[in-house]
Amino acid sequence: MASNKARAYFSLVGYHFKPDHITQQLGLDPTSTNDAGASGSLDKPVISSWEFSSPTLNSDEQDLDVYKLIDDEILKKIEHAKDKIIQVCQAHNISPRICVELTLSIDKDEKAPEVGFGSRVVKFCSEIGAFINIDYKLSERI
Repeated sequence: MASNKARAYFSLVGYHFKPDHITQQLGLDPTSTNDAGASGSLDKPVISSWEFSSPTLNSDEQDLDVYKLIDDEILKKIEHAKDKIIQVCQAHNISPRICVELTLSIDKDEKAPEVGFGSRVVKFCSEIGAFINIDYKLSERI
């Protein structure tokens, strides 16, 4: 059977911005970017994104601790840039998000990971005006 998988990421999304400019302003290297909206027209806007992601963890290899994943792999690495993140979001009218993606095993013996956010993460999100998203799907049978 398939195992549980988890990934956390911080992203900035919006219209008509160039992710390379965000990278320069934040001094952080993203794990992925999408500049589709940078040259999009106003009549059909397309979203651009800048993303800083954790690796995808697999419950076959270790216990999935979503609290620790967000704190250690995301927050500790971006927290120092909080003021710059706020400035970038205001200057470019973009939206910050902390996200968790879960793929849950359909194996009845596989324990589902706890999902939540510690007070430090909630405080950080509040200070920068970030959304919190949790996306999940069920794994396919192997």
